[in-house]
Amino acid sequence: MLASFWAREDPDRLAVVSEAGNRTRAEANANANRLVGALRTRGVRAGDGIALMCANRPEFFETVAAARRAGLRLTPINWHLTGDEAGYIVDDCEATTFVADARFAAVARRAADLSPRLRACVAVGGAIDGFETWESLLDAESGDDIADPVVGSTMLYTSGTTGRPKGVRRPPDPRGALDVALLTQYRGNRHVHLCTGPLYHAAPLSFSLTAPAAMGVPIVVMDGWTAERTLALVEEHGVTHTHMVPTMFHRLLSLPDEVKDGYDLSTLVFVLHGAAPCPVDVKQRLIAWLGPIVWEYYAATEGAGTLVGPDEWLRKPGTVGRVNPPDHVRILDDAGEPVAAGSAGTIYLRAPDDDRFEYFKAPEKTESAYRTSHFTLGDVGYVDEDGYLFLTDRSAHLIITGGVNVYPAEVEAVLLTHPAVGDVGVVGRPDEEWGEIVVAAVEPQPGVEPSAALGEDLVEWCRDRIAHYKCPRRVVFVEALPRHDNGKLYKHQLREQLRESS
Repeated sequence: MLASFWAREDPDRLAVVSEAGNRTRAEANANANRLVGALRTRGVRAGDGIALMCANRPEFFETVAAARRAGLRLTPINWHLTGDEAGYIVDDCEATTFVADARFAAVARRAADLSPRLRACVAVGGAIDGFETWESLLDAESGDDIADPVVGSTMLYTSGTTGRPKGVRRPPDPRGALDVALLTQYRGNRHVHLCTGPLYHAAPLSFSLTAPAAMGVPIVVMDGWTAERTLALVEEHGVTHTHMVPTMFHRLLSLPDEVKDGYDLSTLVFVLHGAAPCPVDVKQRLIAWLGPIVWEYYAATEGAGTLVGPDEWLRKPGTVGRVNPPDHVRILDDAGEPVAAGSAGTIYLRAPDDDRFEYFKAPEKTESAYRTSHFTLGDVGYVDEDGYLFLTDRSAHLIITGGVNVYPAEVEAVLLTHPAVGDVGVVGRPDEEWGEIVVAAVEPQPGVEPSAALGEDLVEWCRDRIAHYKCPRRVVFVEALPRHDNGKLYKHQLREQLRESS
């Protein structure tokens, strides 16, 4: 396993730097081996599930490494969930081991009560009633590399915005394959990665743990994100690589110029983003500030789509990458027929021939996601005449007002260019005359007071830049949007929030 390799190559080099402590390569590798030994003595075997609900701390990395060498099926869990929601996942993924952070003791305890298969419950960072502590579990075990490693796998759960969350399952990959285009960004041995997001999400797990760890790159871990703290960590640790989401870009750019100019960011060579649409204006300003080091991908838990570098993106602003090979992406209409270049439709991605995902214990959901060799995430977009993919929005977010389609992402991108707007979400609200009307929920920039006059100004701002039918008919100011740590705005929660406030 790669963690063992790097521990032998340079045992004293740091693997993880965090607010909860640091680990050298040798320490992290030894703890992973100890965890494997402890679980085996408790009857946990290759093929079993292991659930992990943990903040960004060294034990998260060590549990992942243990699962991958013990043949376990790892399921990280969003620690924002309730006990019942977390318990559903722990039980549904058929976990026999549950590793939980003591910060979330009440949720973990409830989740464990709902999961009868558990053979080992382990608390990190403190005590949880009925759980063994991490230290007591590992103390009796050897840190030597295990003699019979078995390749494990990861089964992440979708967000569950409609119905129960679904486990996305793939067979283990004995090659430990990763996207070569991303791994080659770590050429050399003096890189440092900054993890900005929670590791239970698919993107930080892949790009801020799996990829840098595979290359032996030290990972500086944030436990909660703030804009200025990000700049300070880049300067302090000489960060070269990081993964972010577009909301972070907007908030970094909103910092006063004297703050942005007060930090040395010259070590940065690679900034990767995805998970949510990035307004063209935001990305253009980011590249103007940091230089041509910003890469973007289109992908999801279910599979990979496209990747675009900064030079290519500047030639095609707004694209998420060129489709390669051309059949990797299909744009289909509601009848499942291909649409013409430049026409919007549902995006379908080609599934691998030998490594296709399935929704765990939900064959009907798996079947509904596929059209022969391709599957959809429910996104809408188009491929232009040059073969570049552009995202429009998710089909579930479409607003139909007066019989005309409005994609909220376009309206949000315009509103984000207004200097008073800190964050924004656009949704449709039922209306007797129009069917739906466009409503903008605005989180003002710090120090900006919401007012009726500001709301009118924002509407006029939109009317000067996009077709009038797309402009908000109502602007609502909110203290905070229901945006999760992966950068995605949970529109169903926003609709409920607006309904309750009306």
